[in-house]
Amino acid sequence: MNKINLNGIELAYERFGKGAPLVLIHGYPLDHSIWKEVVPMLEDDFDLILPDLRGFGESTTIAEPYSMADIASDIASLLDALGIEKATLAGHSMGGYAALAFAKVFPERLSGLALVSSQAAGDPPERKEARYRTAADVMEKGVQLVADAMTDKLSPSQHVRDVIRPLMEKQGVAGVIGALKAMAEREDLTSFIASFKQPLLLLHGDADELISVERAREIKTLLPSSQLVELLGAGHMPMLEMPEQTSAALKKLK
Repeated sequence: MNKINLNGIELAYERFGKGAPLVLIHGYPLDHSIWKEVVPMLEDDFDLILPDLRGFGESTTIAEPYSMADIASDIASLLDALGIEKATLAGHSMGGYAALAFAKVFPERLSGLALVSSQAAGDPPERKEARYRTAADVMEKGVQLVADAMTDKLSPSQHVRDVIRPLMEKQGVAGVIGALKAMAEREDLTSFIASFKQPLLLLHGDADELISVERAREIKTLLPSSQLVELLGAGHMPMLEMPEQTSAALKKLK
């Protein structure tokens, strides 16, 4: 992987293909490798940039609390280093939160946005509290408990579960805790997305147990100009469950 120092961390990333820049942003608690199935289907159309967000994969992190806006700044700094002025961002789950933060903080640098198995709403109080409890548990017991709690909810496909579980288990404690706190404190961007001017793609499995497809349908209602692609039978990991359909949907942002 390529690595670059920025914003007090070492950010790892991979780059494939040619064309318009498209940043594929992974979710929690995963890394860039979740996109590997779709890369061969997209690299003839896009300059693909796949970062490991701070604290995940091969990227380092910091001890101090950070926000989704800080993660968005990491992405902007990576684009700076690569000499890219504007890009389309596709964010999966937590990656969607980071992509939305980027859209708000750096609107002039965004060509388009895809929210994959994600949402614009912030955490209600009980969900926020649950994230902090999980962060405390991870500090005490390790990342294994997150893998135990999440694996069966990520996909109805046993094959995908078998791929994802070891990926979650190898993530670092500091990155998982930092991400949990950043997600808990993220801004509700529902009103922001309702007035969004750039091309917006909503890609969601109708069998997603972690973030209901209703969240994507609500955004479609708020912003009729957005494109909603529902994948029948897909759970929270459409890029692994249905890579062909996921790639076809992302090509709508060309």
